[in-house]
Amino acid sequence: MSWIAVGAAAMLLGVVAGAFGAHGLAPRLDARSLQTFETAVRYHLIHGLGLLAVGALVARDLGSPASLAGALMTAGIVLFSGSLYWLALGGPSWLGPVTPLGGLCLIAAWGCLFVAVVRHS
Repeated sequence: MSWIAVGAAAMLLGVVAGAFGAHGLAPRLDARSLQTFETAVRYHLIHGLGLLAVGALVARDLGSPASLAGALMTAGIVLFSGSLYWLALGGPSWLGPVTPLGGLCLIAAWGCLFVAVVRHS
């Protein structure tokens, strides 16, 4: 599967999560949980767009750092946004330490993307 397809799927799920949060959860969650859910959606969507960029760069043959960026971004969405979604919905508190690991994946993904672009320039 291409990174553009993964990015499109991430965007689809991010928009669904955002709509679910705004229409289904807003009346049911306290302000802090709703804010946590909205943070998860924001990062999910930003990095879904990032995956679309990764797909475009991989198509231009920017090499393995670009592909690694896609894998790290995908892992980051799952770990960072996924753990925040669960925590906002009352998931177990042991998920809390997973969130920073997802954040590190997202940071590393952008670093890999930077390296890919600089090497290609």
